[in-house]
Amino acid sequence: MFASKEGQAVPQVTFHTRQGNQWVDLTTNELFADKTVVVFSLPGAFTPTCSSSHLPRYNELASVFAEHGVDDILCVSVNDTFVMNAWKADQEAENITFIPDGNGEFSKGMGMLVDKEELGFGPRSWRYSMLVKNGVVEKMFIENEEPGDPFKVSDADTMLQYVAPEHKLQESITVFTKPGCPFCAKAKQNLIDKGLQYEEVILGKDATTVSLRAVSGRSTVPQVFIGGKHIGGSEELEAFLG
Repeated sequence: MFASKEGQAVPQVTFHTRQGNQWVDLTTNELFADKTVVVFSLPGAFTPTCSSSHLPRYNELASVFAEHGVDDILCVSVNDTFVMNAWKADQEAENITFIPDGNGEFSKGMGMLVDKEELGFGPRSWRYSMLVKNGVVEKMFIENEEPGDPFKVSDADTMLQYVAPEHKLQESITVFTKPGCPFCAKAKQNLIDKGLQYEEVILGKDATTVSLRAVSGRSTVPQVFIGGKHIGGSEELEAFLG
């Protein structure tokens, strides 16, 4: 059973990072002093759950965390800095600070270093998240010890619920568009005017009309989806938003 470190200071560790062509050492004091920081730690860069769910959602909600007083979000893994930098680029996770705990010192100090020898991984971090204020752990969400790679409580939504329990998350919005489309511009402006964030999928760059027809049954743009529901084009969106 993993012990919570709530009320305790984070371990004093120096992380060896590569920024551009330079080696840059970062200390825990630099990362945590006089800041409110969310940390999520995971078994490894490029691994399935970490890449498909854990990291992307924290990156997606980074601006919401910032609205509620979080200064930085750290992703910690027992990997070297080159692997972590490559993973950040692959995931396009510009809202997250990647921390390479290459020797496992931080994870060991947190009591979260585990042996993944059966997978050929060697020592790795157990999956958990925590809220740290001025270097002291306020809250931890630690995955239960069970077979496999549990991912039930260290997710971004659980942490956000703790940080901002009154916050109501916006439903996910995706807009299929193509360059030079005036109706696409109108739909996007309608969303902006309502203060709604959206993800844009550009035909010819991010997807093709084959994908558009597969998900919407239509080949015209824009096509808007909100919370898993197909809304339709710009006029249908305008009617939906009211």
